[in-house]
Amino acid sequence: METQLLIDNERVSAESGATFDRVAPTSGQTVTRSAAAGVKDSIAAVESAHRAFQSWSKTGPGERRALLLKAADEIDARVGDFIAAMQAEVGANELWAGFNVMLASNLFREAAGLATQIQGETIPTDKPGTLSMTVRQPVGVILSIVPWNGPVVLAARAIAYPLVCGNTVVFRASETSPRTHELMAEAVAAAGFPAGVLNFITHDLSTAPEAVETLIAHPAVRRINFTGSTAVGRIIGEKAGKHLKRCILELGDKSPLVVLDDANVDDAVNAGVFGAFLYQGQICMTTERIIVDDAIADEYVQKFAERAKSLPLGDPTAQSACVLGPVISLNAADRLKALLDDAVSKGARIVAGGPGDGAMMPATVLDGVTPDMRIYGEETFGPIVSIIRAKDTEDAVRIANDTEFGLSAGVFGRDVTRAIDVAQRIDTGSVHINGSTVANEAQAPYGGTKSSGFGRFDGRAVVDEFTELKWITIEQSGQQYPF
Repeated sequence: METQLLIDNERVSAESGATFDRVAPTSGQTVTRSAAAGVKDSIAAVESAHRAFQSWSKTGPGERRALLLKAADEIDARVGDFIAAMQAEVGANELWAGFNVMLASNLFREAAGLATQIQGETIPTDKPGTLSMTVRQPVGVILSIVPWNGPVVLAARAIAYPLVCGNTVVFRASETSPRTHELMAEAVAAAGFPAGVLNFITHDLSTAPEAVETLIAHPAVRRINFTGSTAVGRIIGEKAGKHLKRCILELGDKSPLVVLDDANVDDAVNAGVFGAFLYQGQICMTTERIIVDDAIADEYVQKFAERAKSLPLGDPTAQSACVLGPVISLNAADRLKALLDDAVSKGARIVAGGPGDGAMMPATVLDGVTPDMRIYGEETFGPIVSIIRAKDTEDAVRIANDTEFGLSAGVFGRDVTRAIDVAQRIDTGSVHINGSTVANEAQAPYGGTKSSGFGRFDGRAVVDEFTELKWITIEQSGQQYPF
């Protein structure tokens, strides 16, 4: 597969002619060759978006809605292409890839419904004869930087929400999933959006830092929208702060599933297995920690381990029935093995799975994880789940909050009043009672606290992220002033 840049709705090569390759972690073969944009290409993309903003920002809600709905149809029509690209580039099975496409098209439709919800308000005023009000206006060019792990749905939210608010977008794809992200840009272009409203660029890792810094610094770029690791998010935030530009950052997590002593154990096992091992645990809201009350811990661990052992592992490009595929790279596999080795050396027990073969790693369950182990605090981002035993409910809440992260959480318990109390005390952006930590709906606000970032995608809350709030008064021209 080969990808190019998309600027002014035209597919073009990088100005230098440079390319880079995405190599599959299982076969070692090149699966995608992509244009490697440089600084000049990056500037061209922003300037194109800035020109398009002058007219796109003035379009009415009906036109924006119609184009977003058409884009949703174009995404659905490419489901087979998306699945094939995700299998080849990021080792996704058909379930995760298809789920991504479904979520992405639904998100575009939900965003289309926001077209008439971008509203201001009237404000009481003490000035006689004056009308005081606020309006929300588009801000300009949005730089959207998107990762590889949920490449379709994360691209959708990075594109649809800025566009419905009247902004234009420079979409910087992940070097790990360039073809998957190019398909999204192609779907939007096919829907009939004007030239320059969405521009698509890819960078090689070696040139990315300079190119991205150029994009952030460009005066026409007014918001930076980044989803990725906390480490890179800090860099993006610092660079944006230097230029006094607002960010929306959705970063890493160490999502806890709290299983209280009155939980339905089988239901909590089902949610834990889904949340921990969907797409090899490489999702921002993956269940990385299961905090289970001592009173039911033995039963829970035994049932959970048995379920984990039953999950099939394989290469999605060769066997469609597998639940788990390869982790994203051999470097990722080495890091996961190091976390396992450290935990075992300090007393944790592997009750299912274990170190894999190359990039292939089975569903792995660690029991007896304690704070002195690296895996207790470090984001795992792989098919390893840590079991942490709590003395009681208060201890479970303490452990859940004993992390720098705060994106998503789950709580299982039959006493709903107690479960709600626990949910309110867990410091995360979302909590799901008797549900998995992995949950997303386009109509509900989504984002994190602490080192998981700030800002909210989805729901009406997203309008605030991609508009400016302006105060306007209409006053009597003949009013008197004190001098």
